[in-house]
Amino acid sequence: MNALEAVDTLVIGSGPGGYVAALRSSQLGMKTAVVERQQIGGVCTHVGCIPSKALIGEAERFTIRRQRGAVDKGSSYKEAQTFKQAVVDKQSGGVRFLLKTAGVTVLTGEASLIDAHTAAIHHAEDGERHIVFKHLILATGSRPIEISALPFGGRILSSTEALSLPEIPESLVVVGGGYIGVELGQMFARFGTKVTMLEGGEQILPGFEAELVEPVIRQLKKDGITILTGAKVTGADQYTSHIDLHYTRLNERDVVQAEYALITVGRKPNTDGTLGLENIGLSPTPQGLIEIDGQCRTSIPHIYAIGDIVQGPALAHKASYEAKIAAEAIAGKPSIIDYKAIPLVVFSHPEITSVGLSETECKQKSIPIVDGKSVFSINGRALALKETEGFVKIVAHATSGLVLGAQIVGAEASTLISELSLAIEMGATAEDLAMTIHPHPTLGEIIMEAAEQACGKMEKMKTREKTS
Repeated sequence: MNALEAVDTLVIGSGPGGYVAALRSSQLGMKTAVVERQQIGGVCTHVGCIPSKALIGEAERFTIRRQRGAVDKGSSYKEAQTFKQAVVDKQSGGVRFLLKTAGVTVLTGEASLIDAHTAAIHHAEDGERHIVFKHLILATGSRPIEISALPFGGRILSSTEALSLPEIPESLVVVGGGYIGVELGQMFARFGTKVTMLEGGEQILPGFEAELVEPVIRQLKKDGITILTGAKVTGADQYTSHIDLHYTRLNERDVVQAEYALITVGRKPNTDGTLGLENIGLSPTPQGLIEIDGQCRTSIPHIYAIGDIVQGPALAHKASYEAKIAAEAIAGKPSIIDYKAIPLVVFSHPEITSVGLSETECKQKSIPIVDGKSVFSINGRALALKETEGFVKIVAHATSGLVLGAQIVGAEASTLISELSLAIEMGATAEDLAMTIHPHPTLGEIIMEAAEQACGKMEKMKTREKTS
């Protein structure tokens, strides 16, 4: 690409939002380029979703081997790190292959906006080049939030460093009981690390209903994790071999000692630094987010924003969804955002997922509902897998039967939730799910049985109405 060559669509960032946006843009016939300052695939592929799930999978397999006999946790963890890197490399190579075969130009370097139609690409070795674009999609992602009392460095880790520790730590304190803290904390605990989890709120995994979280808490405790809620971190002292982390809880000061401290209190949008939004008159909110309309368009009509830098949960699949909307909007298609069926997933053991409205949210909105609930403990496949913890809960409208939401805690919840997401997206009813033939014996039958429970409650309501 020549230094001043123009493109129809420039995408800044190659994570699950950026590379999908670039692919869709090219598929729709637009000359497209994507800029990546570090590694193709972004945070998700290299220091987020993919490596964490690889290590979580290895921790699960290690737990099974340990139950069968003696294992060397040190060598097992090193093998897990090798496996993780192989998965990351294959995934990254796959993304690069997709972009190449789609005809997308990949530019390596730091992108800075000069004006509303020009970006400078800075590369340490190749120098600076300029690119002119008709349309721009910002997909710059996010980074771990740093606590002022616990700046990253030394024995204070973000998720990025934690995923690449060369050896399994003997002890670890996790600050933050959200999904990242729970996933990584449990992964390390299953490899044999003594884990203490500090959460400032009243419950770990805030945002999920308590009944979903309770089975996970039980398993975390079985895995040897100490959970302290209502804990506020005040500072830390680092030493050669360990860290002392100070906190207050129940109006008392205390300290926990560990080999490392892992900080997982959220992520911050990458809208600052050298991106140059101020050069085009685009101002983020105080939270660093960019405001968009229903087609991911910013206040500047030809500039779009997606993923972690816009409102909503910082999820890879949300970013990919928005990516398609933005690219199709640029192509003149009537695509528009509809967030009613975004699944939330925690890759804990057991897994937790939720989509649509919860029972609590429906009550807050005065929506009449029925719920259907079925447990894993009576499912043949779950019994065969020795995975009997958990349940499926379906929330349906009390009169129409439309599926409004669903929650699952249990084995393969991250896979099972897709059927319920589709049900909400397509306007299916509980009866539709109940009458769908599910193969036997499978975990999917739990969904069918939960739907049957909801239908039964609806029938009882109708009977009462007729007789009253």
